[in-house]
Amino acid sequence: MAIGAIDCDIHPGVPDIKALLPYMNEFWQESFVARGLDGFDMMSYPLNAPITCRPDWRVAGERPGGSLAAMRSQVLDRFGIGTAICNPLTGGQVALSETMGAAICSAVNDWIKQHWLDQEPRLRASIVVPAQAPLLAAEEIDRCAGDHRFVQILMPVACEMMLGRSYYWPVYEAAVRHNLPIGIHAGSMYRYAPTSTGWPSHYMHDYVAQSQTFEDQLLSLISNGVFNKFPTLRIVLLESGVSWLPAFLWRAIKTWRGVRAEVPWVNRSPAEIIRANVRLTIQPFDAPDGATVQRLVEQIDADDMLLFASDYPHWQFEGDAIMPPGLPDDLQRRIRIDNPLQTYPRLKETVP
Repeated sequence: MAIGAIDCDIHPGVPDIKALLPYMNEFWQESFVARGLDGFDMMSYPLNAPITCRPDWRVAGERPGGSLAAMRSQVLDRFGIGTAICNPLTGGQVALSETMGAAICSAVNDWIKQHWLDQEPRLRASIVVPAQAPLLAAEEIDRCAGDHRFVQILMPVACEMMLGRSYYWPVYEAAVRHNLPIGIHAGSMYRYAPTSTGWPSHYMHDYVAQSQTFEDQLLSLISNGVFNKFPTLRIVLLESGVSWLPAFLWRAIKTWRGVRAEVPWVNRSPAEIIRANVRLTIQPFDAPDGATVQRLVEQIDADDMLLFASDYPHWQFEGDAIMPPGLPDDLQRRIRIDNPLQTYPRLKETVP
């Protein structure tokens, strides 16, 4: 791995609500303590499930990803990472109360600044926002965006409604205002079943169904005209997988050609819109071998769409096989360095 690679998806583990109390006002401190509230976890995995954390990356007594020292040695130093983007999945998006959700998100952002960004100059972070309250989310973006170590806005893929709805446009307006991409990460607010026909019986089904949710949200953003309204908006699909994309593009193009009169504002092929405005991280990359990886990349037909990510501490690969097999050297460099720099303008800045 070349020195200076940019890891677009690592997951610091916020210990619990108690760790966030110092970053809340007196009202919320009292509320959480008096009511004994905790468990606002968005790791999207049961903590003891094998894929939550690789066995060699677990630290006794710590939540997965909870040790900065371990993260330095296991990822930054081991893989020669020059910059890594922290996407903390413990946040307020699961709270039914909009104001409670906003308080948790704000505390997470202040916590990550003090405990990770201030301690390790190679780290950057996403702004965690309360997706259930777009106006409050926009306020949190404005509050945090002045610190240029925040390079992205983070939302779960399964929210209270489809992401193309105008309900979410205040978030997109704030993203464009500060020239920040929106990272849509695997995970759910659990307002609805993760499948169109109800709740799965097993975690395996829930996990695999996430790729369908990404497809649904991508079509929602396109068909509702989000990229017409916000042509410079960049969307990054985090931990979405990649191998579903070629078939999705073919189906979206075919259907758009047949019913485009229904959505006249979609005046470009869905594939053209996606290639211009959407990026995907490479972990996980579900393909059995290098030859299949090469075919999938050729079918996507956009060398600038893929971004390097370890997905630390989740167990997506064995040993040091952090890149999918079969990628030529020039494309590997683009994925590791050039594409992230084009996607995240703030990574080009020197932030003291």
